[in-house]
Amino acid sequence: MAKSEMKQTPNLARMIRAPFLSSILAPLITGTIAAVIVNNGAFSLPGFFFVLVMGIGLHAATNVYNDIYDTIQGTDKLNAHRNEFSGGSGILVDFPELMPKMYNIARVSLVIALIGAVGISFFIDQKLYPWLAGLYLLSAFFAKFYTAAPVKLAYRGMGEVSVWFAFGPMAILVAAVSQNVLFEPLILMMMPISGLSTLSILWMGQMIDLEADKATGKHGMVSRIGTQASVAPYIFIQFLLIANVAAIPFVVPDAGFFFLVALIPYLLTLPGIIRIVSRHHSEPDKLKPGAKLNVMLHLQFSLLLPLGLGITLLL
Repeated sequence: MAKSEMKQTPNLARMIRAPFLSSILAPLITGTIAAVIVNNGAFSLPGFFFVLVMGIGLHAATNVYNDIYDTIQGTDKLNAHRNEFSGGSGILVDFPELMPKMYNIARVSLVIALIGAVGISFFIDQKLYPWLAGLYLLSAFFAKFYTAAPVKLAYRGMGEVSVWFAFGPMAILVAAVSQNVLFEPLILMMMPISGLSTLSILWMGQMIDLEADKATGKHGMVSRIGTQASVAPYIFIQFLLIANVAAIPFVVPDAGFFFLVALIPYLLTLPGIIRIVSRHHSEPDKLKPGAKLNVMLHLQFSLLLPLGLGITLLL
């Protein structure tokens, strides 16, 4: 019996890696709440709905294209350390016959995202149209060419920047645009945060996947500098996030301080993660518990940050 026949065919949620959609939902919700604060409580429900459609469509396309091209280029086939917290889904390794369906899902996801962008356009000032169009087009470019030839951002040491930019500044900004807001101080202060949180997951994932990445020419930053030298940048990413969040009440007092509760998981969890990364940076199996903690930290932070902002808005 063929290998693909012995396993249960994956459903759509698994194919788009639905659990990881939190990485886009968090900045979209956070950016929306921040924009509503800027707007003194004015909230566009249609704008919020359509920006969620746009963001989810783009992220689903990103996840699926990533699986497609990492399989074609061999990375997923060689990855012996794949787990639920790092690496690709491995669907196309186990079910190569699903390749046409995966392409269709990615393309339909981009169309759904476009529908979301068009929907937003009916509820915002026309002066924001160029920003909306630019954000969609750049996001669609990142979705495919993060791993696709000839650009292959993740293979050229530019994947980290694109991930930070897409899940940080771009996601926050498109959420603000959907509420008719652009570069206000609170929006600017929020822009880097969620991208840094997502980047920390990518960074540790690269440490775990290093062997397969190097063997297939996927030379991200960790592959270029090695795992030992990658420990300090990981710590720097996390402390930069903490500093960014802590600075917001001083720069934008109207944001309040309730959202600082989002830093509590860092006080409780980050020391243990740093300990694991520092001691086992070159041991993928021993890094996996750290990757799990890192994802849990990301999820807790992603929940508490908009919740804290929401309390400020309600009060």
